[in-house]
Amino acid sequence: EGGDRDRAAGTWRSRRLLLAGDGTGFSLHDTVLYAGTSTTMHYANHVEAVYVIEGSAKLRDLESGEVHALAPGTMYVLNGHERHTLDVEEDLRCVCVFNPPVTGREVHDADGVYPLITEEP
Repeated sequence: EGGDRDRAAGTWRSRRLLLAGDGTGFSLHDTVLYAGTSTTMHYANHVEAVYVIEGSAKLRDLESGEVHALAPGTMYVLNGHERHTLDVEEDLRCVCVFNPPVTGREVHDADGVYPLITEEP
């Protein structure tokens, strides 16, 4: 628990299975967002693809105002660097892929953005 491969904040916990240093060209995360929480994120420097394994939530696109229901089997991609909020109804477990890969040292800033940190494998 802890370190670059196991990160947590008040509303989520993420196990990073692959990171930039692993040399795969993407990072792979097993992430749980907690029921009853809302998390705003904006991956301005990354593309994120998410596959929902369990739980339920609403994804609010803060730019378009669209709301999407998330449930097991749902997949979404944030390839336009959309600002979004996840309103979690039941613990939401997801597999997340980031490109470029994260290093594990990133921390969301006040706007929910991860900085772009590059690292050679």
